[in-house]
Amino acid sequence: MNFFINETMHAQKSGIEHAELKRFNLFNEHGADCRIVIRNWDPELHDNTRQAGIPDAQLISMFDYFQQAQEVKARRITLADLDFGVADTNAKREPAKNRALVMAGNQLVARVNFWPDQHRVHSTELFDAFGNLYLVEQYDSRGFVSLQQWYTPDNQIGMETWLTPAGQPVLESFNRDDRQGERQKSGWRLTDRNGQVWQFATIEALTQHFLDDLNADFWDEARPNVFVLDRSHLAEWGITRLKRPAYTVLYLHNAHTANAQDPADPVLNNNYEFALNDLDAFDAVVSATTKQAQAVATRFHPRAANFAIAVGIVPDQQLGAKRVPVADRQFGKIIAFARIAWEKHLDDLVRAVAIVHQEFPQVTLDLYGYADPTDNYQARRQVEQVIQAKHLEQVVTLKGYTQDIDQIENSAMMFGVTSRMEGFNLAVMEAIAHGLIAFSYDVNYGPNEIVEDGVNGQVVPYGDYQALAAAMLKVLRDPGLAQRYSTGAYESAKRYSSAAVWAQWQKLLADAQAHWPAKLVAARYQQPGEAKS
Repeated sequence: MNFFINETMHAQKSGIEHAELKRFNLFNEHGADCRIVIRNWDPELHDNTRQAGIPDAQLISMFDYFQQAQEVKARRITLADLDFGVADTNAKREPAKNRALVMAGNQLVARVNFWPDQHRVHSTELFDAFGNLYLVEQYDSRGFVSLQQWYTPDNQIGMETWLTPAGQPVLESFNRDDRQGERQKSGWRLTDRNGQVWQFATIEALTQHFLDDLNADFWDEARPNVFVLDRSHLAEWGITRLKRPAYTVLYLHNAHTANAQDPADPVLNNNYEFALNDLDAFDAVVSATTKQAQAVATRFHPRAANFAIAVGIVPDQQLGAKRVPVADRQFGKIIAFARIAWEKHLDDLVRAVAIVHQEFPQVTLDLYGYADPTDNYQARRQVEQVIQAKHLEQVVTLKGYTQDIDQIENSAMMFGVTSRMEGFNLAVMEAIAHGLIAFSYDVNYGPNEIVEDGVNGQVVPYGDYQALAAAMLKVLRDPGLAQRYSTGAYESAKRYSSAAVWAQWQKLLADAQAHWPAKLVAARYQQPGEAKS
């Protein structure tokens, strides 16, 4: 079995989730059995995964697994279905707050919060006779109480209990104040399906137990289970300490150093720091580009097999779609699909557009993506400040998150990338697949490999937005050049066809199979059947 490990699957997905879904579909297309594995508890998980095309049968959430809730028939729980054990209650709706107050005379019994449809119950907050909140019950979107949060007299969560759909408590976590007075998790207790009770000091230890169970559930003497870790902080500790053999893969979705422009920078990307320092505990490390795979080999000399496998895939349908000539596109329309975040540095793209707009007033820029809330949405505020300073209110538009990519990219002309760091950049790959002319900083890793200078666009020195503007102006002044770049974009996208990317994955899967018999006696593993600690 092939397992792809992530924290959750939000409705608004980051590049890692999009990459994981493309891989999931690729494996399904080629008949390679796989599962999306989710570590974090999320009451909306199944709504989001179904919308993303992941059937429940191919989804394994750690909390669902322990709660015996992997496949549950959805129920619609409304206010009328609730019983608070108090006589003569009445409910007062508060539509503006999407909730209802349940009263017994003048006594507040409960607050009932609803999902956005304002009918299904999302959670209930229960109060004692003195008006103190003592219990919050969180509902899974499929219609059962999934999590109970028990409050202490100081209005802090003291204990959390996860339930089966039948209401049986199976997993508990305990919270205590540390020496600084901060409330922290102090332990976990699991009652498994056999009634055995387990205690864990950390969620990392609980995660290892979960991964061990998965490895045992899908054990096959003939072939290894392959665990691909897409977010290393979730399970690096557990995945490298499995009790049974497995083929473990660290996937680098971003630059491995804090300064992406220096592959030898001593400060590692904090998302990968522990995994990279424990790299020899993995069986393989995968980078999304050849340049990064070479940099990893040069710096870390890993014992693990080292692969370059693109995270992006251009569907055959797109590769065969009718090409849109530049003359039929909106002249001067520049777009970018990216989170409005510090690392995307979109304020530099706006600065470049300001220069271009001086010569070509018809030029516009549309930014698609949700804003990162870090530091009170600082990245978005920086973009807005440049827009105001350059008087571009009618030129640059923040469009927000969208999935309507085809229509947008078939009508635009150019695509801009001004990131500080990347791991691949699905957006620029999708842009060239739609014939957009790409302009990018020479940034590690991805854009400076996907964008082929003089073929499908232009790569300019890192951080030089004036050079970026000059490259755009050169294309806008020369319709023939613009068409050559657009044609080159369509052609260069073939590197990321389903067949090409699957061939890269086949090399990794072949390596896993080739090393499988030897791993059965690997000294760093316990033998199957040994007692779990």
